[in-house]
Amino acid sequence: MINQLTANIKKTGAPIVVGLDPMLDYVPEHIRGKAFEEYGETLEGAAEAIWQFNKEIVDHTFDLIPAVKPQIAMYEQFGIPGLAAFKKTVDYCKEKGLVVIGDVKRGDIGSTSAAYAAGHLGHVQVGSKSYAPFDEDFATVNPYLGSDGVNPFLKVCKEEKKGIFVLVKTSNPSSGEFQDRLVDGKPLYELVGEKVAAWGEELMGEDYSYVGAVVGATYPEMGKILRRIMPKAYILVPGYGAQGGKGKDLVHFFNEDGLGAIVNSSRGIIAAYKQEKYAKYGEKAFAEASRAAVEDMAGDIRGALG
Repeated sequence: MINQLTANIKKTGAPIVVGLDPMLDYVPEHIRGKAFEEYGETLEGAAEAIWQFNKEIVDHTFDLIPAVKPQIAMYEQFGIPGLAAFKKTVDYCKEKGLVVIGDVKRGDIGSTSAAYAAGHLGHVQVGSKSYAPFDEDFATVNPYLGSDGVNPFLKVCKEEKKGIFVLVKTSNPSSGEFQDRLVDGKPLYELVGEKVAAWGEELMGEDYSYVGAVVGATYPEMGKILRRIMPKAYILVPGYGAQGGKGKDLVHFFNEDGLGAIVNSSRGIIAAYKQEKYAKYGEKAFAEASRAAVEDMAGDIRGALG
């Protein structure tokens, strides 16, 4: 699947992943109203609203982007109906030819991590039949329980030709409380980056590994160091736009071939119509505003990369 991600990026010329992280207040009133009319002000109604919201954004942007990244918490908050909307979103995006990165941040020990890996990337056996429950192409993984929390994902990636993005240096302000701590003279995030590189050596695609890393756009200097530590790992870069990252901050996340990184924007795209820059589109044309935001982001990144 890492080969497919690279191919999609080359085809679109836009190393962008759209974060499908729908809060209910991002959903325009006409979509919420229609969903509530059908299902009531219920969890089912909320789930229907976010599904219709996602679908329209995907319909207006799929030809411009290589991948999407639905954040599962935004669906889990609506319970079982929300998880059904997550699955519908994953399936629909794959039908449109998009690579799907499940932002699930899983990672536990032994059989628990194996179950997470099977549920999101692999298959489960039910009697004589086998099923792929959520069937994302990639999943985000928390490595801070050590290798025994990551190994089940590596096993499934090898079997399914899928991938993971390991949290290395995250974009949130307090990430340094743990990730920047010195261990044997090195920041912890560098040690995690070294493990990502080592894990990836055993799981290579054509040019890049199935094992990628999450490194926030808000830490460009750290990104420069981690790019050198993990030359064959794709870097998923959150923090663009709404969290302060700009195209000029991203140059060092990429390799000299112009590949090796994919930049996420969530509310900066899906809620673009709420921004002054795109207010002219209005609520009814929210998806057109999202398309314009994708085009502007792609132009910013292309300009920065030269």
